[in-house]
Amino acid sequence: MQKNKQWNVKGAMRLAGTFHFLHSCASGCLLPFLTLYFRHLGLTATMTGIIMASRHLLALVWRPISSVLARQYDKRRAVVVGSLLSSASVVLILLLFPSAGLKAESGRCNASQLNVKVAEDGWEFTTLENVPWLNATMYSVNNTNVVTEPSNDDDITEYTPTPVSSNFTRSVRKVRSLQEEHAHSEFLGSLKVMDAQHQMFFLVLIVTGFWEFTAVPLEWTADDGLYEYLDFVDATDRHRSAKIWKQLGAAFGNGGVGILVTGLYCLTGTAAEFYSYAILMILTVPSAALLPLYLRKRERRTSGGFKALQLVHGNSQALLCAVTVVLTGMASSVVSDFLLWQMQDHNATETHMGISLALAHFSQVGFVPLAGRLVRFLKYHGWLQVLAVMTLSLQCLYYSFLWGPWTVIPAQLLAGFSTGAMWWSVESQCEDIATPGTEKTVFRVFELLSLELGAGFGSLMAGFVVQKFGLNVLFQGTALILVLWGIALALLKWKIPRQRRINYSRLLAADMTEMSESDSDQEKDWLETAMDDSRQKTSGQWTSLK
Repeated sequence: MQKNKQWNVKGAMRLAGTFHFLHSCASGCLLPFLTLYFRHLGLTATMTGIIMASRHLLALVWRPISSVLARQYDKRRAVVVGSLLSSASVVLILLLFPSAGLKAESGRCNASQLNVKVAEDGWEFTTLENVPWLNATMYSVNNTNVVTEPSNDDDITEYTPTPVSSNFTRSVRKVRSLQEEHAHSEFLGSLKVMDAQHQMFFLVLIVTGFWEFTAVPLEWTADDGLYEYLDFVDATDRHRSAKIWKQLGAAFGNGGVGILVTGLYCLTGTAAEFYSYAILMILTVPSAALLPLYLRKRERRTSGGFKALQLVHGNSQALLCAVTVVLTGMASSVVSDFLLWQMQDHNATETHMGISLALAHFSQVGFVPLAGRLVRFLKYHGWLQVLAVMTLSLQCLYYSFLWGPWTVIPAQLLAGFSTGAMWWSVESQCEDIATPGTEKTVFRVFELLSLELGAGFGSLMAGFVVQKFGLNVLFQGTALILVLWGIALALLKWKIPRQRRINYSRLLAADMTEMSESDSDQEKDWLETAMDDSRQKTSGQWTSLK
């Protein structure tokens, strides 16, 4: 009874589910919308691609190193809690940067940002809110007060009243003096070497890199501790259930913050995304403090990454899978970085964006019960990779022909057959090639190849393509590359023989069953032999007596 109280697996999984839900919800509030914020700051597509690529490449190096260090020094809980608090603090620095853009925002709040009312003696200036993206100017020409406001069509709106009050003229002069003072005290005015846009780019790059450095160690460190805890109590089969809570948390974060930002846009702008992220990360701390993390003993060796790389390199099907996850990682980064730009260009608000992103996560959750039947129908999990590549190419092609805010939904509903099918096939591929104890490490090799290496190169190239050719060409080109690779992948999988490593755990279980059966047979044979001997001896005695 004491052992059952000490190792409460159900309670541990509830805590793990809460932790993953809150953390994924926090990430879903900000990460998908980050490139939109960079666009709001006035950064170009190339600059945005470089920043996102630097995040992925930093995570490619720092994620495994931080995981090893946390395990080696038994500081997993401290790393998890520290990462939550530091990332929540550092990300708010991005809100200190003013916009460097020259184009006005969509104009959703122009009516409330600039208020002009008519008094008895003429026009009177009321309020002009300090909005970073509204570059309105006021001046007087021949006693006529003119208000110019840049718009999407580069039109000039001119107000020319006949009677003008002295209060309005004084207000206009005051606004002009404040603008001149602001120009002299510009946030980046002390740097004379480059223009404001490039100054902004380098500062955002530095802050984003520091934020990624603090946030990266969290996921693997927490996942390692939970997996080793479940391994210690022989319950590793429950580890997969944590991934469902990640998808659900991300979906609620996407949809919730989208609705919130749209409702509060005229008051807070996009700052609500950052504050939501920070608040949810802090709320995750209690569950992280109670999360069951097994402290691995130093004498117990762990499976290294080099062994996992050798296993992938030594299997032809695994090599095909590695190339596939790199390409799909590049395509996925194209979608995650610039799909919202495409939606914004078609008058989508954050509500449209958040709901569409949430539907993609729900689609992946819904694919889980269908995966087993689909694999049995295809007779080999490797064909799921072909299905995933082709479905992703169809999604990218569809994204290039959007015509309204809600038209993205059909493509988002296919995410289960693209992203969901791909990672289901990757897990099955890991089971085929992994030796005992290396399953999770082999899976993380594919994870790094896709989510960090492939995504980094995808973000970098996508930025340059968008800058030179536009968003439509980006999605159409990505779709074409995926179609070509999907055809090649199908041919290669048909030609290359499938190599599957023996599952030693199942073999051991089968051996134990056979041993138990053979032991019972031997006991039965021994008993029968003894009974036969006793019968022979008894019959011999009776013969001698006779």
